[in-house]
Amino acid sequence: MKVKKVFLSLLILALLLSISIPVLALTYGYVTPGPDTWYKKDVEGFSYGAEMAGVEVIVLNSDYDTEKEITNIKTLIDMGIDGMCIFSFNPNGAFIAARECAAAGVPLVVTDNVGQVLASPDEVVACIDFDWKGMGVNVAEYIANNYPGEKIAVIMGLFEHIPVQMFRESFEPKVAELGKNEIVAVRDGKYTPTVAVDQAQDLIESGYDFTILFVFNEEMGAAVVRMLKGRDLLNNPIKVITTNGAPYGIELIKEGGIQYSISTSPGWEGLVSFLALHSYVKGQITDKRQQILLPNTPITPETIDDKTKVVPWDVDPVWIELTKTYFPQYNDLEVY
Repeated sequence: MKVKKVFLSLLILALLLSISIPVLALTYGYVTPGPDTWYKKDVEGFSYGAEMAGVEVIVLNSDYDTEKEITNIKTLIDMGIDGMCIFSFNPNGAFIAARECAAAGVPLVVTDNVGQVLASPDEVVACIDFDWKGMGVNVAEYIANNYPGEKIAVIMGLFEHIPVQMFRESFEPKVAELGKNEIVAVRDGKYTPTVAVDQAQDLIESGYDFTILFVFNEEMGAAVVRMLKGRDLLNNPIKVITTNGAPYGIELIKEGGIQYSISTSPGWEGLVSFLALHSYVKGQITDKRQQILLPNTPITPETIDDKTKVVPWDVDPVWIELTKTYFPQYNDLEVY
């Protein structure tokens, strides 16, 4: 009898071991600030990484509403997510997310905060950013070298957005330091093409003397170009300079509607944000308070068709190639 019992026990154990127990998928939350194309592409990049890794993503849009943003953060935490990424449009949003996530034990990655949240007493996993200060210097130098003596009008994104503030903190002093140009006006475009067009029209109709119009992103810039073209003012005398390297911006650069831009792909940024979060959740990288800067490169006739220099906004395998080159710490993560 004992032999039979032992045999049956071993048989049951073998059967149990042969049954595959399903592993629950990880779920990450993403708080996005608004409907702007930049934010949508960042989410697409994050989701691209998640799809490759078999991770579910819950995206909540704050619609530029601070109270809604706080609600979104708390909602995701209450849902029991395994990690969170936040792209906040206001200076306090990332700090609130850091506090709430730390209290709940939820790993947090912050996108486009320019590292400000690293000063928080509540630890975050990483901040993913572009070098916005360096970008401001680059644009100021380009204008000084190519359009000395010409006056500049500026239409920014959203004044509350930290990358906008960081860009201005380097751009405006650098223009003054170089001494070859003068900034005659700075307006808030609110990351909205119609608002940017209204601001540009008001600058013209108010009699401001300028021939360089810097528009903070190409979604607004493309709308402003169309308006200037309709009024026979494009490049005669008003030249448009932007940043971001968006698909429609690339076409306008090739056509001569935009004179200069800098490549910054929100899609690639979203993928790197995912990898930073996922590598921490999976225990591959245990460091916190990481500041991860993506490269930004000037768009020139020589680089405009090179995806490794002018990085696509839309999902593209070149992101993986670039990530392996610039961020080899993620190469062993089972995602690609």
